Parts: sequence; C-alpha cells; structure tokens
Amino acid sequence: MTDSMPYHGLARLMTRTYHGEDLTELGQALIQRSIQPGTGAAEALLDLAVLLHLKGFHEMACEVQMQGLRQQQSFVLPAQQPTSIRLLALMVPGELNANTPLEFLVDHSDIELQQLFIGRELPFPAEIPEHDVAFVAVGESEASLPLLAALAQALQHWPRPVLNHPARIAALARDVLFRQLAQVDGLVLPPTGRASREELLAWSEGVPLKEFPDWHLTYPLIVRPVDSHAGKGLSRVNAVGEWATYLETRQEEWFFVSPFVDYSSADGSYRKYRIALVGGVPFAGHMAISDHWMVHYLNGGMTESVAKRAEEADFMAYFDTGFASRQGAVLADLSHRLGLDYVVLDCAEMRDGRLLVFEADSSAVIHAMDPIEQFPYKHPAMQRVFSAFRRLLEQARQRPAGLVS
Repeated sequence: MTDSMPYHGLARLMTRTYHGEDLTELGQALIQRSIQPGTGAAEALLDLAVLLHLKGFHEMACEVQMQGLRQQQSFVLPAQQPTSIRLLALMVPGELNANTPLEFLVDHSDIELQQLFIGRELPFPAEIPEHDVAFVAVGESEASLPLLAALAQALQHWPRPVLNHPARIAALARDVLFRQLAQVDGLVLPPTGRASREELLAWSEGVPLKEFPDWHLTYPLIVRPVDSHAGKGLSRVNAVGEWATYLETRQEEWFFVSPFVDYSSADGSYRKYRIALVGGVPFAGHMAISDHWMVHYLNGGMTESVAKRAEEADFMAYFDTGFASRQGAVLADLSHRLGLDYVVLDCAEMRDGRLLVFEADSSAVIHAMDPIEQFPYKHPAMQRVFSAFRRLLEQARQRPAGLVS
C-alpha cells in the first residue's frame, strides 16, 4: 500500500478473493499499517476487517472495523477516471451485507465514492464530505431500523439530493414486504410471519402459533433466522416433528416462517434470477439453475456446467425481449410500490407465468467478478447495470435537495 492509495475497499478485496488469490501477505501488511502513526491506519483497519469477514471471522472483523471507525468516519475511493460525480454513501458499521455494496457499481468509473459511517457510536460529524448526490446505503435489518427511522427525519433538509428513502428500505423486512406487494397482479410473494424460539419449541410440541393465520398448519414450511441471508439457517420443515431437530441446529431467538412454494420448472430444475431495479428499470444480475430448491449462484453448479452457462447467457442477451417483457407490468407495479431508486430482487418464474419474489434487498450484490474467460456474456450485462446506475446519479443531480417523499 502507498500513502496516495491506502484504501482498497470491499469490491477489490472481494474480487481478488473470488479469483482465488491468497491475501495473507496483504493482511499482514495491513496489520503493520494499522499500528503505524500517520495517515492510512484507519483505512488499513477497514480493509483488514473485510479480509476477516471473507475468512469467516465475523465477530473479530466487526471489532477491527470499529477500531478504524473510532479513528475516522469518512473514507474515499477515488474515481478511476477524471471525476464527474461525487457520491456520498451513508453507511452503518457491520458485516459485508450491512450496506448497499456501491463499490461494485462505481468501480473503474468517473464516480468518486465517499463513505460516511454513522450509527449509535458514530453521530454525524460536524463536516460532511463534499458531494453531488447522497445515497442511503444502510441496509434493512433489525439493528438498523432505529437508524433508518432517524435518517428519514434527518435527511428531509439535506443540502443535496438523496437516493433511497430510509423508510422504504425499512419496509423491505420480510414480514412487511409481502403486505406491501400483496395487490400486485401476477406476483407471488408468500406470507411471512415472525416467531420466537420459544413459540417454535411450543409448536414442535403441538401448540399452534396463535397469531399466525391458518397457512402455518399446512406443510411444508420455510424457516430462517431473522436477518439471515445467503441461505444461512434456511430450511424446509415438512412436518411438525421436524421443528425440534431444526432448532437444535440454531441458536437465534427470532425466525421468519412462510409457506414453501414449489417453483420448479417443467424439467424439474429450479431457476432463480437476480434482477436489479435501477430507477425503476429492470436489469439482469444473474441466473442460477439447480436441482435443489435452495438455489444460490455458488452452489448451482454454474461454473461446472456449459449448458447452464449457455442458458444464463441467453437470459442476459435477450433479457429485454424475454424476462423483462414477460414480467414488465409486474416489475413496474412492484417498483412503484417499493419506491426505491435502487433495489435488487431475487425471484423466479412459476410454471403459470407468475413472478415469485423471494426477497427485495437494497444490500444484495451486483458484480462483475466472474472471470471473462468462463463468463464472457456477464460483463456486458453488468456494464448495462453500471451505466444505468451512473445515469441514475446524473438524473438525481436535477432533483430537489433532501429526500423525495
């Protein structure tokens, strides 16, 4: 690292890890940099926290991150080209999915990204970095709800345009989202209830949840811990007797429960799509195909299967006339009801043509990390997303200052 460019940031570190690079030596250099006086120590601690998260040491990573944030709250990733737009991201301390990963959207561009971390221990500083557009990057979680509520008030009179309304981010919670989108024609969004560990234990002994509607008595059901992502703790419960077994594997206190929806295609495979809504316009993020109902890109065998990659390539190449055309009216209504400038959907198409939405998340990652040699079709598709995001920022400059209600 050098004094002129001490901060790597999430996108570059995750990309290098994704490509299999051993960053042990870099980690050691970051430790040495973090204990040296002068500039760059706080940046080194934030980079080190990212490496620790990527290694799975999440508790230690959060502690290291806070060490850096106690030294300074603002960090800058300079534009890779002559700067045209200065974007301020309002962020919260936490794990890698705590904030919108804007770094992937602006990397190698003319956008300078200023990251300002705020939270219970990190009030707004007296001086805010100069910027053209502000973006609420704080993601929806139980811990972030008080901050999002406070930001909804504090940003009303912000001196620059603000993207992604905090109150609408808060409404992405699974047990809120399905009510918000219940009236969208052509959309399937299973109802979701919240249950405590104690309630689920009682349920396993034959005591139904009193406040749940009758659907919770019809199996199979899907259960996951509150605030879990990427399939962590996600399971299908096929009978009441399986609750005790599931809870033996989990330590969390609160869970989301919803009906299982069979979204298998005619060939028996499950196809899950990631769609970015940028200014209300849909763009392809990725497509994963699996024989198992719990589909994630990394476990779908996309790297190993030429046929699956060919199908994803077609999905991306003909997205506008294919998926986006078929689901255009649904996506437009959904986007309008969400009211967010930028949000990501994980979804599927039912055999009857309806759109099944698993999740709407402002913190899901859209990236161009995949190797060009194996995924040559992905980079043009990702550039369309990145270009759309830049247009969104340009348009935002013309908006009134503060939040748009």
